[in-house]
Amino acid sequence: MPARADLPSMNPNLLLLACCQALLLTNNVAFIAMNGLVGLALAPQPWMATLPVTGYVVGAALAAMPVSRMQARLGRQRSFQMGLVVAVLSCGLCAWAAWAQAFWGVVAATVVAGFYSANGALYRFAGPELVAPAMKDKAMSWVLAGGVVGAFSGPNLASATRDWLPVPFVGTYLALMGVGLLGLVLMSFIRFPAPPAAVAGATRGRSVRELAHQPLFVLAVLAAALGYGVMNLLMAATPIAMGQCGHPFDRAALVLEWHVLGMFVPSFFTGHLIARFGALRVMAVGALLNLGCVAVALSGVDLMQFLVALTLLGVGWNFLFTAGSSLLTQTYAPEEKTRAQGAMDTAVFWTMALSSFASGALITTQGWTWLNLGSLLPIALVLVALAWVGWRGRTLTPPTSG
Repeated sequence: MPARADLPSMNPNLLLLACCQALLLTNNVAFIAMNGLVGLALAPQPWMATLPVTGYVVGAALAAMPVSRMQARLGRQRSFQMGLVVAVLSCGLCAWAAWAQAFWGVVAATVVAGFYSANGALYRFAGPELVAPAMKDKAMSWVLAGGVVGAFSGPNLASATRDWLPVPFVGTYLALMGVGLLGLVLMSFIRFPAPPAAVAGATRGRSVRELAHQPLFVLAVLAAALGYGVMNLLMAATPIAMGQCGHPFDRAALVLEWHVLGMFVPSFFTGHLIARFGALRVMAVGALLNLGCVAVALSGVDLMQFLVALTLLGVGWNFLFTAGSSLLTQTYAPEEKTRAQGAMDTAVFWTMALSSFASGALITTQGWTWLNLGSLLPIALVLVALAWVGWRGRTLTPPTSG
């Protein structure tokens, strides 16, 4: 019996894609949990500690537009499979570089790994293509909900495999090679819709510059990019900050676990919230939750304060990123989708790259307090943009989204 397209929970293709999202987040969260500490151990200067984290998102930023063009030419599945092959190879390179105590080798390997991250970032846009149009918001949320598994598996994998081998975390990189191979197997069973055949003389649609003339397009990209930037700024620094405050690594892993739960558990209902209240209201709540995160983080450095702050940060990210991604789908026609999606993810990854570098520099030179105070500026920018769009009442007649 074929899967019912109107019920995401019973769609086997969607469930397999959510599993691939879970494996992607296992990789990403393990990278966040350990790469700052690997960098701190190997970096020539302490402020360079998060460069391996920065390398990962710089690689993704460089790959985002090429990946979107690749998907337009080769289709979703082949592009996703290529990303998983790179994931396996890059984790092997990370393991070798960490074993050899080669700091710049670790950085270079994480840049290569960014190609996988850029591919995986498009899982959320591929999900709605597997269901009926009326279910696209819920399908996107269900794919992102796969990250709940990564919330548990990423930190626990890093903690359990940290001392497998004499050099810390080399075993974790090797374990992540197995995670990538499992993703490659699962991806081979997903049946994506065939890409539309090229028609001679057909319009290519609007350029990114023309798409950016739409206020809602700009708002969607801004909310997703700055929401990710704030999240990455604080998350990347958390293992280092907790170490500075005397907390052991297993406590940092616990905090990251709750943070990622905050990021992805809401995905089970974010689609319903967007459908009922609209993307703009959900984004506004996300920004306010980020403010709550900063307030808790500034109140002290006990375990519970780190845990609550990072959980609020995760939920705030979910609302901003999911609602921003949903809003984006209203701003482009089918022939423009890979261009628009690539533009959003390019902005997201470059913002993450900047925040990753700033995270290491600020946490090792200015400390946890100033890092949190600095995050107030991008949060304020999102709130101002939301207020501006709400005040102007700018809307658009959306083309049929793909």
